[in-house]
Amino acid sequence: MSKEIEFHFKSPKDSPGYLLGQVTMLWQRKQKKVLDPLDLTQTQFVLLAAVGWLSKKSNAVTQVDIANQSNADRMMVSKVLRTLEEKGFITRQEHETDTRAKTIRLTTDGELVLQKAIIEVENADLDFFATLDTKLALFNKNMLQLIEKNNG
Repeated sequence: MSKEIEFHFKSPKDSPGYLLGQVTMLWQRKQKKVLDPLDLTQTQFVLLAAVGWLSKKSNAVTQVDIANQSNADRMMVSKVLRTLEEKGFITRQEHETDTRAKTIRLTTDGELVLQKAIIEVENADLDFFATLDTKLALFNKNMLQLIEKNNG
């Protein structure tokens, strides 16, 4: 007879990690549904959005900037940016002052697809999180606390 497995939580519904995983999978499924018609993955959208945000403040956005903004692995960012370049959504050019860096810019097609994706993703988010209603701001605040505490 095998030893009975012991859990800290009485049921999966008491486990924040389990619940976060379930919510994340459902949210990703909803994101995929709206991004697929735009030929974007969730990761590609996140990186395009990072380029969009960062480009508002700088004309010399680098891969490192994008990785930092999106909290993503630098090698993964490099690979995904290569894919976005192949799709014609970004350009990667030599940085004016840093020979090791590339400057990333949205193309006209990239700006168009990003704007469409933002509308679709934001609408999907509003729908997905609608049940939180007035508790949404607190939910966001709690997520930011988790990010800040565990980033690093």
